[in-house]
Amino acid sequence: MFGDGSQTRSFYYVDDLVEGIYRLLHSDYAQPMNIGNPDEITIQQSGQEIIKLTGTDQKLISLPLPVDDPRQRRPDITKARGILGWEPKVARSEGLKITLDYFKSLPEREINHKDFAYFNQLHNFQ
Repeated sequence: MFGDGSQTRSFYYVDDLVEGIYRLLHSDYAQPMNIGNPDEITIQQSGQEIIKLTGTDQKLISLPLPVDDPRQRRPDITKARGILGWEPKVARSEGLKITLDYFKSLPEREINHKDFAYFNQLHNFQ
């Protein structure tokens, strides 16, 4: 993680994103609109949540915080709620579980796919 992990982010499940974009595309609204999740979590809490969910004994490491790293990311979805009747439905913890279960279901040949192997090699994950 960068810095001490106190910067916040707002994660959401891809199905919620697709639904929000779908509703926006089928609306008459032609201005910018936030499609996101106002539920904030710190990067450190997010890392700890993933470690707990996966049952690993990984430790979070801290790297220097980039100068341009935003301290907070929390979208205001007032327009999406009011105009589209949209808000995220899948809780972050449930989305993480669904995602983990998906990756656990992949056959070994998919996990070792050349694209994953290349990514892992680039980031020294092997």
